[in-house]
Amino acid sequence: MASTVLVIGSGAREHAVAYTLLKGTAVGTVYCAPGNPGMASDGIRTVLLDESDHAAIIDFIRANSIDWVFVGPEDPLMEGITDDLQEAGIAVFGPSRAAAQIEGSKTFAKQLMHRHNIPTAAYAAFASFEKASAYIEKHGAPVVIKADGLAAGKGVTVAMDTDTALQALHDIFVGNKFGSSGSSVVIEDFLEGEEFSLMSFVSGNMFWTMPVSQDHKRAYDGDEGPNTGGMGAYCPVPQISGDIVDTAVDRIIRPAVEGMASEGIPFTGVLYAGLIATDEGPKVIEFNARFGDPETEVILPRLTSDLGAGIEAVLNGKDPGFTWRNDGTETLGVILASEGYPGNTRTGAVIPDLNSAIAEAGLKDSSHIFFAGVAAGSTGGSYRGTDAGTDTETHADDAGHGLVSSSGRVLLLETTANTVAEARDRIYSLLDSVHTNGLFYRHDIGARALRQQ
Repeated sequence: MASTVLVIGSGAREHAVAYTLLKGTAVGTVYCAPGNPGMASDGIRTVLLDESDHAAIIDFIRANSIDWVFVGPEDPLMEGITDDLQEAGIAVFGPSRAAAQIEGSKTFAKQLMHRHNIPTAAYAAFASFEKASAYIEKHGAPVVIKADGLAAGKGVTVAMDTDTALQALHDIFVGNKFGSSGSSVVIEDFLEGEEFSLMSFVSGNMFWTMPVSQDHKRAYDGDEGPNTGGMGAYCPVPQISGDIVDTAVDRIIRPAVEGMASEGIPFTGVLYAGLIATDEGPKVIEFNARFGDPETEVILPRLTSDLGAGIEAVLNGKDPGFTWRNDGTETLGVILASEGYPGNTRTGAVIPDLNSAIAEAGLKDSSHIFFAGVAAGSTGGSYRGTDAGTDTETHADDAGHGLVSSSGRVLLLETTANTVAEARDRIYSLLDSVHTNGLFYRHDIGARALRQQ
């Protein structure tokens, strides 16, 4: 009998996870809490539940015979949702609060890497503006400054000069830019090289790696502007060789997974390693305790096995047998974001009808939209409640029609083609064919890979 699954989260990452679960046969029904109205066209049922209201989530799970839960975002993980669900006897795929510290605290992650000889940049940690500033004045630039806690992918400043570094420290400590997440900082040496993401499904001492991808963090073309949560990604990464990946697995992923288990904080879920290929070999930029976003939206379309069956196997201590597309094709995704993102974001822009553009171009079998920051406009999604008053649904015909932007990152448009160049041409042809007033996107996603094809 097919399982019923609850996915926690509301973004394009959770849309991609839920959509991929439904593509298999192991999962028959997917709820997403709180989800977004753009998910309806893929048969995903959204539930108006606060990610932080663990008691309400547990009540909904019991009332709706949910078989297991997938936790998407980092905040609920750091708030201990996995611990609370497990205590209630509910199966959940996601790390405990203790294990999620690998993302929730940069200092914790750095100390873990030091204990297990995992290659990363030299660093120093500070809890005051005065001491951090004195270090910068003595050490000089370039450096990378990171708020110690969670900052939605925006707590990192790559400072190529001391003035930029000092301003970043001022913003964190004096301006309180990241709240309690900025109560301390990690200052790292700047690393040169090609960045890439390597994610793995993990259970205790066991792990199963995914294909590597490359994210684009800066807001504007040419890697200009502030860091964002990600403006696009592609998979695989032709400029990262198999030897580099193998080295990363042996020197980074394996010791991290086995190290956490040996220290009594075993990791279950998706472990994200943000890496950089330096002249000295791959090194860690950061660890995350969940699927990366937007990497998920270009990696999961390459999965050729059943995601639900695989996760259920992992939860039951069995080999999941994940298989991936390996036919020389390329999957690329571009984020459509609200003007002003990641700063003074302006919402309320009408979402273009990209579904019709995809259909007219004959690309329905190779392209997809994963929605994130969208809400029903005045002519859009129709909501209705269940007896419990928590379940909400949006009519499938409304997805992509009558939707408006509600936050910074609005949606990701993904396609798979024979080459990076072909994928880029398709994506930008689609985006350029619709009105994007009040929205923007980068025009150079995948540019670094072009020289390889």
